[in-house]
Order: sequence, then structure tokens, then C-alpha cells
Amino acid sequence: MLISLYFWITDKLNWFGTFLPQIGIRTLLAWEFWESGYTKFTGDNWFAHIQDKFPYPFNIVPVEISWQMATWFELVGAIALLIGLGTRFFSVSLMILTIVATISVHVPANWDSLSELFKYGYDICNSSGGNFKLPLMYMILFLPLLFSGAGKASVDYWLARKFMKDPDYVDGDIHK
Repeated sequence: MLISLYFWITDKLNWFGTFLPQIGIRTLLAWEFWESGYTKFTGDNWFAHIQDKFPYPFNIVPVEISWQMATWFELVGAIALLIGLGTRFFSVSLMILTIVATISVHVPANWDSLSELFKYGYDICNSSGGNFKLPLMYMILFLPLLFSGAGKASVDYWLARKFMKDPDYVDGDIHK
């Protein structure tokens, strides 16, 4: 009886696991990137002050173009993540944006060893000592979306079901 109960619970968790975790991850990331994009959209361009910290090739792009790209990728990406449209594309795009932001803004300015980097940088703070903990969490949260997709409660899933003609395509997976 205990084993049957375990398998019944596991079966229900597996069913919820095909859409519920992805909705949570997408919603959290959408909220965070929307806030960041909206702040840029309504604020002043401060990229000129940090463009020299951008990694190549982003440091050769004009500041105004970088600002507009970051703003619109965050705003459009947030909406797309929320509804689950182009989830893998926007996950990669926002991961690249996060890497550039981490290198340019969130890594401490002065560090001599990895222990110093983690001591001063792996923190959530508003000081100039760095704060790459949150961007690192975002990067990790993007991984399931990148590798497994948006889940069943998404436009991506609906489109795949509607337009995928492969008879082996079942519930978002190709079984061959």
C-alpha cells in the first residue's frame, strides 16, 4: 500500500512537473527582466560610463545601440518568457545579456584572487564591491528553459503540437 501511494504521488508530481515549475521560473525571470528593461526605458542611458568594461565585441557597439538592445531584449524577452513564446531563443539572448552585465557591472572592480572575488562579489548588495550572486542565479534558472523548453503551459508547446507533423512527437518530446 505504501509503495502504491508513493507511485501515485510520484505520478501526480510528474504530471505537474510538465508545466508548473516552468511557469514559476518563466514568471520570476519575466518579472526581473521586465523591471530592469522598464527602468532603462524610463531612465537615462548610463552605459557610456561603463562601456569600457563591456567584453569584446560589445564594447565596440555604440552606447545608444547597446542601451536600446538591452532595453528591448529585456522588455520583449520578459513578455515572451511570461507567455512561453520563443523561450529557448530568449533564454539564450537574456543569458548573453546577463553575462555582459555581470562582467561589466556585477564583478568587483578590484580583486586579486578567486577568494577575494567570491568574498566581495558573491553577495547581493548595492555597494561597489560587486554583486554577481543574483545574475548567477538568473543564469542557473535559464538552464531548464534552455534545455527543456517552456513546458506544456506555453505558446511554444501549443505551436509545436499544432505544427509538428512527426508521428513520434508526443507531449513535446520526440520519442525515437
